[in-house]
Order: sequence, then C-alpha cells, then structure tokens
Amino acid sequence: MAATLEHGHHAQPSEQELWAGGRSPFKTSYGKVMMWYFLISDTFTFASFLIAYSALRFTQSEAWPKAAEVFKSIPIHGLDHYNLPLVFVSFMTFLLIVSSYTMVRAVQEGYRMNKSGVIKFLIPTLVCGVLFLGCQYLEWTHLIHDGMTATTASEATKVVNFGQLFFIITGFHGLHVFGGVVLLTWLTVATWNGTFEKRGHYEMVEKIGLYWHFVDLVWVYVFLSFYLL
Repeated sequence: MAATLEHGHHAQPSEQELWAGGRSPFKTSYGKVMMWYFLISDTFTFASFLIAYSALRFTQSEAWPKAAEVFKSIPIHGLDHYNLPLVFVSFMTFLLIVSSYTMVRAVQEGYRMNKSGVIKFLIPTLVCGVLFLGCQYLEWTHLIHDGMTATTASEATKVVNFGQLFFIITGFHGLHVFGGVVLLTWLTVATWNGTFEKRGHYEMVEKIGLYWHFVDLVWVYVFLSFYLL
C-alpha cells in the first residue's frame, strides 16, 4: 500500500513541485503559453477597435454607406469598371482560408518530423499571405483614388468616420499579416536549414501557426463588420 501511495505521489506531483521549475503547470511549453497570452491581449485590442466601429456606426446609421456601393468594383486595371460587389474581398478572404488549411497541414507534418512536408505546406501559406497583402494594397489605392481617406469621404462613403475606421482597423490587421509573412519566411528558411531537426521537434511551427490562425480569425470579424453588415 505504501509503495502504491508513493508511486501515486510521483505520478501526481503537488502544486509546489509543478511551479518549482522544470515542468509546466499547464502541461505545455513556456513558448506556447506566452503566445496564448499575447493573442488574448491582442484580442482585446481588436475588440476595442470593432466596438468603436459599431458605436459610431449606430450613431450615424442613416448616413452610413452601404458596403455593396463602397466595394463594388475589382481594383485591377481593366476590371475596375465592372460592378461586382464584394467579389474582390471574397477572394482575399478565400486566400486566408486556404492559408489556414495549409498552416494546419504544416503543423501536422511537424508532428511527424517530416521536414519536406512542413516546407511543402509552409510555402503556399506564405504565398497566400503575400497575395493578401498585395490585394489589400490594390484595394487601398483604389479607395484613396476614389476620394476615401482617413480625413475625407468619397461620394460612396459620405461619412468620414467610415474611412478613418476602415484604414485603421484593416491597416492594423494588415500589419499583423505582414508580421506573419515575416515569421513564415523565417520559419521556412529555418526548416530548410534543418534547425528544428536538430532541436528534435517542430514546436515553433505550431506556435507561429497559432498566431496565423488568430490573424485569419480576426479577418472574419473585420470582413463581417465592413463588408457584410
């Protein structure tokens, strides 16, 4: 009985033993815990922006522009004269959805210690991120050309607050995407060089994957706020 209790004691370490170091009390690594803390804090930032957007929108509901009129064209030369509401931003959203899938597959291949598989799925994730930023650049330049800036309203927007919030919120999200592209570039190069093979694990792929999925999830709310409602 004493041996059993002693064995059980070692199988279930006390709270003091867990926090003493050498073993995470959350049964996960320090890096992943810190990534979750960062993402939670960043969630509050985006939530504050979107709450401010909602408050201003409801106070100016009668004058607030319709998304189908503001985003009615494809901001590419030769296609911008077609009236195709929300087609372009739907393509942008599709890019992030695809990148989420490929990121999941990269994490899976990391669990299998498959270096070539990780690279195989990191590259399309990176490409989708770069394409998204390129699309955002085209959209911004098109809207600015039409007269919508952070201080002026275009014929379609009518309300200055719309442009202010649009550029601040989508710009802040775009900054996160750019940061993700930088991290994915480094991750791909490090994987190619065998960095994680030497470490014996691909946990870094999972940590950056958490960040990338967060960026994709935030876009769903941005898309809903500006383009659909």
